[in-house]
Amino acid sequence: MIHQVDVRIVAPVRDTEVTDRVADAIHNLFPNAEIEHEPGRLVAEAHSMEALSEQLHEQAILDTARKEFFRRADDEGFAFALKKQAAFKGIINFSVGSPDELGDIEVQMTVHEPDVESFIDHVAPPTEEGTPVDPD
Repeated sequence: MIHQVDVRIVAPVRDTEVTDRVADAIHNLFPNAEIEHEPGRLVAEAHSMEALSEQLHEQAILDTARKEFFRRADDEGFAFALKKQAAFKGIINFSVGSPDELGDIEVQMTVHEPDVESFIDHVAPPTEEGTPVDPD
C-alpha cells in the first residue's frame, strides 16, 4: 500500500538549550526530517513515519500510540506531542497534560493516501494481548 503523508514537526528551543541537541531529538525519531531554524524554534518536514513506527513496536507501546493518534485525529490527519528529553535518547514518550518546561515536540500529520485510520493502523497496528494483529 502506498502511503503519502506530510509530517510537520515543531519544537521550541529555549535559551537554556543547545539547538543541535533539539535537532538531534527530532532526527532520532524522524531521521529523514529536513529541519529549518526559526527564531525560538525548529520546524521540520518529513514524509515518513517508518522509524517512529519501528520504535513504537520496539517499545511495545502500540496501544498507547493508537490512543494518542486517534485522540487528536480528523479527516485530514492527526497530531500528537512528544517529550523532548525522551526523544533526545531515541525514546518515544507521549506528552499528555501540561507541556514540559522545555516545551514539547509537536507533530502534525497530514494523510493524503490512504485514509487516516488505515495509516494509523500501518504505523501502530491494533494489538491483541500486546501482539500486533492485522486489522483486516
